[in-house]
Amino acid sequence: MIRSQRTGVRRTQVFSTAAGLAAGYALDRIAADPRRGHPVAVFGRLAADAERHLYRDSRWAGTLFVAGTVGPAVLGGRVLRDVCRSAPARCLATAAVTWSVLGGTSLTRVGAQVADALDAGDIVAARALVPSLCGRDPESLDAAGICRAAVESLAENTSDATVGPLVWGALGGIGGLIGYRAINTLDAMVGYRSPRYRNFGWAAARTDDIANLVPARLAGALTVVVGGAPRRAAAAWRADAHAHPSPNAGVVESAFAGALGVRLGGPTVYPHGTEDRPVLGAGAPPTPDDLRATVRLSRRVQISALVVALGLAALGGPRRRRSVSLRSAG
Repeated sequence: MIRSQRTGVRRTQVFSTAAGLAAGYALDRIAADPRRGHPVAVFGRLAADAERHLYRDSRWAGTLFVAGTVGPAVLGGRVLRDVCRSAPARCLATAAVTWSVLGGTSLTRVGAQVADALDAGDIVAARALVPSLCGRDPESLDAAGICRAAVESLAENTSDATVGPLVWGALGGIGGLIGYRAINTLDAMVGYRSPRYRNFGWAAARTDDIANLVPARLAGALTVVVGGAPRRAAAAWRADAHAHPSPNAGVVESAFAGALGVRLGGPTVYPHGTEDRPVLGAGAPPTPDDLRATVRLSRRVQISALVVALGLAALGGPRRRRSVSLRSAG
């Protein structure tokens, strides 16, 4: 009887997680990010308040900052999961949280808008869109620089905005979704090599690196599979990813560069200074047409990641049922 009850509970968890992830993904495709009261923006404001109180130019202060913001976020997700006991309630909660942490649709929409602005010769409009994609200084970018920045940001954020949340949602449910987005948000806030954040942002950056080790490589593998040029994408990944300063962004950006047949990298201007990024890929610099191809590729990788995530969520059931049966037999 106890074994049957536990099996039923596990089936409910598997169903609610998988169905919630699929529903949340569909909501993101239909409605994109909420325009007002976005939960991620609320978390960002709370984290900014915490930073003002905790900031010290040290790694220990940064570690306390990460623990003091991510920990309560994950705990809140666990509480929400436990409150939603029925399958429909937990499914709805998972769908709502998935929608709130995904950003793939907004990402590709902005990318397409940048391509339209560049084709129209409206560099002012294109520059105005750059902050929605990345943290680079838009005033330092010409049309070619904006196009490269958009392609690189779409590649990297395909992993950060969709693949990562879906993987952690499949593995950790609501808590995994919220925890991943909290970590990624902190990295975007303080994970820079600027004088202010070189020490304080160290923990946020390293935590984000760890959280994205599997998602980034899944995103790279999916790019190889669905990108239309598997040999070229795989070759660029092998040849160039290791040179990138990020252990994860380099994987996705190089795979995208190979799949698209473009060359990425070069001098990259941020508000805190200029970084000379390594060359990724062996083609020509990207054009607006390549940017549109990047948007299409990003969408294919995102839907493929959903399929993988649903499989991961479903695989949680059989192992748990076998372990329960063994314990009961013992």
